[in-house]
Amino acid sequence: MLRDIEAVIFDMDGSLVDSMWMWRAIDIEYLGRYKIPLPENLQSEIEGMSFRETACYFKEHFAIPDSLEEIMAEWNRMAWNKYMYEVPLKKGIPDFLRHCREKGIRLGIATSNSRELVENVAAVHNLREYFTCIMTGSEVLRGKPNPDIYLAVAHGLGVPAGRCLVFEDIVAGILAGKNAGMRVCAVEDEYSADSRDRKRELADYYIDDYVGLF
Repeated sequence: MLRDIEAVIFDMDGSLVDSMWMWRAIDIEYLGRYKIPLPENLQSEIEGMSFRETACYFKEHFAIPDSLEEIMAEWNRMAWNKYMYEVPLKKGIPDFLRHCREKGIRLGIATSNSRELVENVAAVHNLREYFTCIMTGSEVLRGKPNPDIYLAVAHGLGVPAGRCLVFEDIVAGILAGKNAGMRVCAVEDEYSADSRDRKRELADYYIDDYVGLF
């Protein structure tokens, strides 16, 4: 998998940290404040959107009275305690990151999450020492499945797209990596179990966790 690879780029939620369950809980709680039940198709509707794009979707579709900044600030607040105390790294990540660093492979993060939360997650798990480029969906023109964020991270790392390996847990993210001309490894995540076959079909590789990848 790592042959001829100069950079590894991770999505964050569901790929680097085991957090996708958390966002469903936050959506239920947040919409519940407005007496709105969680739509069954919500995840498929917002999959791949940046943090701001998701806030726009909520404001428009659920008639949320708060501003976009207020919506995002509240999500950051709701998510922070969970990231701090309840969200672990994906199994095998620490050893895999150390291996990549020892081999001189550059590391980046390309997330649809907010800058505030990804920086906090990096601090909690001591990830900053490994990653030289971290970008969010709000810092590029188009969200996943468009390739913008992966191309931006590759540029930040100084590595050609064809020499990058992406780890992603959702279909939109896998497509973003492929559309960028990169090799993609799909990551098992219970939250996206209903799209497991599609993930296997689209990705170059598929893993249950990061144990024993080197």
